[in-house]
Amino acid sequence: MTSSEVAQKGKLAKAASRQLAITPTKVKNYALERMAEALEKNAAAILAANSIDLEAGEKKELSRTLLDRLSLDGPRIKGMIEGLNAVKALPDPIGEIISEWARPNGLKIRKVRVPLGVIGIIYEARPNVTVDSAALCLKAGNAVILRGGSDAINSNVEITRVIAEAARAAGLPEGCLQLIEEPSRASAQALMRAREFVDVLIPRGGQGLIRTVIKESSIPVIETGEGNCHAYVEKSADLKMAAEIVANAKCSRPSVCNAIETVLIDQEIAAAFIPPLFKKLRAAGVELRGDAAVRKIDATVKLATEEDWSTEFLALVLPVKVVAGVDEAISHINKYGTKHSETIVTKDKKAAAKFQAEVDAAAVYVNASTRFTDGFEFGFGAEIGISTQKLHARGPMGLAELTSYKYLVDGNGQVRV
Repeated sequence: MTSSEVAQKGKLAKAASRQLAITPTKVKNYALERMAEALEKNAAAILAANSIDLEAGEKKELSRTLLDRLSLDGPRIKGMIEGLNAVKALPDPIGEIISEWARPNGLKIRKVRVPLGVIGIIYEARPNVTVDSAALCLKAGNAVILRGGSDAINSNVEITRVIAEAARAAGLPEGCLQLIEEPSRASAQALMRAREFVDVLIPRGGQGLIRTVIKESSIPVIETGEGNCHAYVEKSADLKMAAEIVANAKCSRPSVCNAIETVLIDQEIAAAFIPPLFKKLRAAGVELRGDAAVRKIDATVKLATEEDWSTEFLALVLPVKVVAGVDEAISHINKYGTKHSETIVTKDKKAAAKFQAEVDAAAVYVNASTRFTDGFEFGFGAEIGISTQKLHARGPMGLAELTSYKYLVDGNGQVRV
């Protein structure tokens, strides 16, 4: 039964986590090296498994967005290998002394970084998440239980088999990396309730998945992923730069959470900026929607609805709104945004500073695309997800975000009076 699979693998993971917490850095790094080699050696088998998933997805008439997320090819496997090697090269956070001090009574206190324990990952149709999650969790001394979506089951089973075997051969404990192979809803529910085995749960996927996990889990959850991101083009902006940033943030990969979903344009430049911007976006296949002010400039644009402002399309659909200035832009973003990534294009340093100070999001950019909100781009090697909450991590989650801490207190006979 599904619950027995979760319990069995949960017990193994719990035992493995205790060993991983004291595993030397050189052993963890060697395991990551072997895992990278195994991916390269078994690339053909992984692509064959992925082709089965893609064929099934096409028969199920999955959207182009989902098929893109599901798809693997040579460059994407190479990217997973690069991620493993990048994580290997990063400093090991475990054992790091965050701070230390002495008390007047002679007690010496150290705040030291330690693993979280067992991390559960529930994710949808992105097989690369399997490798990224494994790399980061293991390097940070955590055991990991993966539960991918049914659309990617063959890909995930093969990838996990390959890298788990490599990790064990390199000296990591049995049960350090496991996949729940029963892709039913019941398996996800069982994992969400496996509090005796799992210390933290991280959902990666669409709005529906994330909200379901938050609602149903009895395990602490780190909320990730949902990205209703915005670009605001302020009146002083370099319009050529602004058009390039908007096009990149929307079109380079619209199916990911750091792509923008709304553009806000200052009313003073709307008439000059909208025609060339729309020409560029239409050439890239973007369906444009606009408020009344936008439609006065381009009557062919479909009228945006209230729902459009709060929708994460994950597709080439882009609502556009004209705003009176930076205050209205900030107000709109803080009302409709999901606290993920926001950007302002401006030459005005005061407007930039105000935007960065007042917008409530994990990553707030000035004159750059939101597409950089990514663990690899931030120098973390890879990411476990992009947290849109404030406890205990925010933004791209790398090694440090997969740790907790404990206090080590040394005395010489002190007793409390």
